[in-house]
Amino acid sequence: MTMNVPVRDWRGRRVWLIGGSSGIGAALAEALHARGAEVALSARPSPRLDGLVERTSALAVPCDVTEHGALEGSAAVLREAWNGVDHVFYLAAHYVPMRGYELDLDQVRASVETNLLGAYASVAAALPLLEGRAGASLVLVASVAGYRGLPTAVAYGPTKAALINLAETLYLDLEPRGIGVHLVNPGFVRTPLTDRNDFAMPALIEPEDAAEGILAGLARGRFAIAFPRRFTAWMSLLRHLPDRLYFPLVHKATGL
Repeated sequence: MTMNVPVRDWRGRRVWLIGGSSGIGAALAEALHARGAEVALSARPSPRLDGLVERTSALAVPCDVTEHGALEGSAAVLREAWNGVDHVFYLAAHYVPMRGYELDLDQVRASVETNLLGAYASVAAALPLLEGRAGASLVLVASVAGYRGLPTAVAYGPTKAALINLAETLYLDLEPRGIGVHLVNPGFVRTPLTDRNDFAMPALIEPEDAAEGILAGLARGRFAIAFPRRFTAWMSLLRHLPDRLYFPLVHKATGL
């Protein structure tokens, strides 16, 4: 169902990717550049970011999303360079596999700072740049790990669940103001984060496939974009199972 203005032609569109130096963000930068978009990249300074900027002719606006004042500074750079942006993607994420009986509060704090508070700070910095732009939109990348509790996701899952709720709330608040909101819930994507997993990852896809899935969802004007369907459809179904069925099924399916 179309809930946002569909984006099919990216030529000349100005796109700010926050947390875009690797994984899905890097693949999106390449795909958007190939479609004629002007891309700005924000991530911690690194040779990886430098290489991506060179390949995509992107505007480099390095920053750390956990330093919230830095995002305001990045927004000021973009206002000066572009006088606004058309689309903002929040892709930054922190993930360390962790069980409930091995809590590392430093890692929990890092997950909250990056996955959730960084998103809030990015939204606050980005909204003034999006206001008044025809077809403007905000894209938040969460995860199916936010649908329900999962083993090894005691820090990551709750932050993604909060990000899902945030996207839903933002849609309600921003749609009347002419700013679209898209929520992206990928399954397993091969990235430096998922490389940390030591368990089987069903329906694992490449970052390039994830980028194409996101752009296909935006072309249809969808609010919720989830992929690959052969995996995320099952995860969506599990959301509605009663607890007495859900917990034993997850134990059996994961072996954890």
